This record gives sequence, C-alpha cells and structure tokens, in this order.
Amino acid sequence: MILHCAVLDDYQDAALTHADWSPLADRVEVRTLREHLTDQDRLAAELADCEIVVAMRERTPFDAALLRRLPRLRLLVTTGRRNPSIDLDAAAAQGVTVCGTASSPTPPVELTWALLLGLARHLTTENRALREGGPWQSTVGADLAGRTLGLLGPGRIGSRVARVATAFGMDVLAWSPHLTAERAAEGGAELAAGKEDLLRRSDFVSLHLVLSDRTRGLLGEPELRAMRPHAYLLNTSRAGLVDQPALLRALREGWIAGAGLDVFDTEPLPADDPLRALPNVLATPHLGYVTEGNYRTFYGEVVEDITAYLDGSPVRVLTGG
Repeated sequence: MILHCAVLDDYQDAALTHADWSPLADRVEVRTLREHLTDQDRLAAELADCEIVVAMRERTPFDAALLRRLPRLRLLVTTGRRNPSIDLDAAAAQGVTVCGTASSPTPPVELTWALLLGLARHLTTENRALREGGPWQSTVGADLAGRTLGLLGPGRIGSRVARVATAFGMDVLAWSPHLTAERAAEGGAELAAGKEDLLRRSDFVSLHLVLSDRTRGLLGEPELRAMRPHAYLLNTSRAGLVDQPALLRALREGWIAGAGLDVFDTEPLPADDPLRALPNVLATPHLGYVTEGNYRTFYGEVVEDITAYLDGSPVRVLTGG
C-alpha cells in the first residue's frame, strides 16, 4: 500500500531538490505545499489522506485539536531537534510517532551580520536612492572598530558571532543567566555585570537565546530604555524574547536607533503590521536558518526518519513529559 506524505510550508519549493527521496519511491507518495495554511479547517482537509506529515520547524502548530482531526496520521516529522509547536503528549496518545532531525553542524550566523552591517551602513536607504535616482550619498555610516557588540546568549551561535566581531575590531560583551567569566572569555567576550550593564554599554545588542518561560519578554520597556539612543537591536532568535509593543514604541519614539529583525510573533508577518513600514527597521522573513546546508541536513534526515519508521525502527523520536 502506498502511503501519502505532505511536506508543509515548502516556501522555496526546495524540499524535493535538497534530498534524495528515491528510497521512498515505491512506498510513499510525496507532495509539497508552498502556501502556509493558518486556517485549521483548510489544513485538516489538506492533510486528511496523509499517514505522514513533514513540518518545517515551528511554522505550523500541531495541537491536540488538530491532531484529533487527522485520524490517518501515523508519523509526524519536524525539521530540527525540538519543536514546541507540537503537542508531543497528544501525539503519543493518538498513536502518532514524532521524529526530528539535526541541523547543519555549522550554525549559520551570516544573517545576523547581514542585518548588523545593513543597519550600520544604511544599505537599504542608499540602495533605494541609487535605484530610484535619489541623492548620491545621504547617510553617514557607523564605524564598527572600537564599538561594542552585546550578546545576550553567547552559546553555539553567539560564540560564532563574537568571533566575527573581533575580526571587525569590536569589543564583545556577553550575558546569560548562567554564563561565567571563563566561558565568556573562551568565546572571545567579556562577561557583563548583568543584563542591564550589557544593554547600557553596547552599541549593538544581538539575541541568541532559546525562547522559554524564563526568557519570554526578556527585553521589555525598562530594558529597551536602558539601551543607548544610537544603539541597534538584532533579533534572529525568537520574537517572544522581546516585548513587541514596547519594541514598537522604542522604534517610533527613538529610544533606540533601529532594529534588525528576522523573527516575528506572527509569521508570515501580516501585510498591515507596522514593523513593515518603520524606516528604522531592517527586516527579513525568518531567513536565518534557510541555507543550503541546513536544508540538505533537514530533508536528508526527513527521508531517513520516514524510511526507518516504515522499516519498524524509528529514529530521532521526540517524546513529551
């Protein structure tokens, strides 16, 4: 019997070209969906015939209510090692196996630097003027040498960001709840006396923390007001780390100079969201992890997960509790 598999949120139509799906050719019929479906009725109807579903990270929540509407579902594969948008306990209760994948062994940090450099040198303003016949040079860029980059969360990704900063001649401050001076130094950073100390001293602040109950809303109005008026905030991690209404006020009222954002509370970002129109925001549509290396790893291991499940020996199984 041929099983049906849907690959969700394949925006770039990349899933089938970044892995070899031929091992499943005579066992699974695979289709991809490029459109992000937010309506549960449409989503449930689209997946009604599927025994296997592949989810791209946290784009599509699978809560208990949706899982109950998918009685044929037996295997749910998510890209990445964790996915808080999947109710693992509800999946287990319904007899659905949930598996994950690894990510690229080299965490991508290019987008953090693309946003930082774009803000520092006003690239969107100058590029638009060049294309539209506007003024020849209208901004003055910020020097990076001698400036301070503050890292909230200098883990695997943050440490790589720090190494690039030192190549630009920047000073690096780091802070996270359990960071020690020794660990900070190993990553080429100085341990800040606290979160507020880092915010007060930094010219650029970049977030690299996992979103959890403890870190949600880590930066609110008091923290944003503590930043320097010429400082920029960079968030390529999770939008929930920052109080979004407070961030909007900070950007509109000039508490900070601007922000580079790759993550948002609602994705795709609604067309009327004010972040789209603010001149001091450089925003991208959650591209931080969208690289060839990551996609090859994601979809290559998706094929492995499906094959192993069909062979009766599931791998990389995610469990709740």
